[in-house]
Amino acid sequence: MQQVLIIGGGAAGLMAAVSAAQYGAQVTLLEKMKDVGRKLLITGKGRCNLTNNCDIPELVKNMTGNGSFLYSAFHAFTNQDVVDFFNQAGLPTKVERGGRVFPVSDQAKDVISIFTKELSKLQVNVKTNQTVKKLIIEDGRAVGVITTEAQYRADAIIITTGGASYPGTGSSGDGYRLAQAAGHTIVPLKPSLVPLEVAEEWITELQGLSLKNVTATVLSAGKKAAEEFGEMLFTHYGLSGPIILSLSKKVSELFAAAPDQEVTIAINLKPALSTETLDKRLQRDFAKFTRKQLKNSLHELLPAKLIPVVIDLSFIDPDKFVHQITKEERMRLLTILQHLTFTISQTRPVAEAIVTAGGVSTKEIDARTMESKLIPGLFFAGEVIDIDGYTGGFNLQAAFSTGYVAGRSAAGS
Repeated sequence: MQQVLIIGGGAAGLMAAVSAAQYGAQVTLLEKMKDVGRKLLITGKGRCNLTNNCDIPELVKNMTGNGSFLYSAFHAFTNQDVVDFFNQAGLPTKVERGGRVFPVSDQAKDVISIFTKELSKLQVNVKTNQTVKKLIIEDGRAVGVITTEAQYRADAIIITTGGASYPGTGSSGDGYRLAQAAGHTIVPLKPSLVPLEVAEEWITELQGLSLKNVTATVLSAGKKAAEEFGEMLFTHYGLSGPIILSLSKKVSELFAAAPDQEVTIAINLKPALSTETLDKRLQRDFAKFTRKQLKNSLHELLPAKLIPVVIDLSFIDPDKFVHQITKEERMRLLTILQHLTFTISQTRPVAEAIVTAGGVSTKEIDARTMESKLIPGLFFAGEVIDIDGYTGGFNLQAAFSTGYVAGRSAAGS
């Protein structure tokens, strides 16, 4: 019977363990924390966005970091396979806006329970509090590991240690160190899906405000570098929320290419309206509230927290009566409504990123099996590989697909 050793009990590691055991291997799962699946517990704001129900080309498109590497894995273990796995194991799922798939219970802990039950049923040996210090490589082949507690031998080893984000969950970059020591290239790490810090101190006035149906545009040297439409959130240090997280990788790339360049982000608060249409809307509101002060006339157009900020940036006296507003002042107001601009000072640290970009080079991994092209018997799955994507279930699908393929391949290697 093939002996398979898995390092890391996150999404990819758990699926790899299930897969390898299903294909007849005797599996041992080593996890450095005292329990498995810690990062899974916080995904999707604790609801666990399992996958996305789009087609495979769309899955690949939404994995912006080396998506094409995942074609084979996505076909081998599809998003429908993920749904079927959880449904058949006793966890019903539902599809929400944007194709996001969640447990009906909205509880990430139920996902962990399913894996725990399956691992027990398949007689997977789960060993926690085990930090792997070194791979054992003999005659050019991976044959075991040395942990802080013991030495383990195996026919195949799968590294599924995750990225370098949320180190409190166990994802502290151990896999990169192990892979590099084995001769693998590590593509430099960058935060992906991470909030952005801004230079404007008045951002604190907007803290906690969430906006829907806005467009955010990243600008470098005044030229559009990326754009997203949807929801966002203001924080005490800057910007967050789905569209900001999606744009953050481009921001990271821009800073990596030229650290001293100015990168800005412009928010169009009313993207559905042209400048002309928005001006007409403003004039209608002004006609309606003609005898009110400006600060009391925009409540039908903007959230309360935004009103003083927008007026201030438009350089208009908030106490000025609406019927006294000049056309020039109205044009300034229009400009801010369509170009509320912030200067990005930096991304938040990689430790706070939902996903880490970079990792073990895909050029050194067989996309059909997830086996190392350098060290026979060594496999990789999940975020430790240089793959990353947008929010919406895509990164977890990549973890599950690569984990499944690595487990199956290791069981039969």
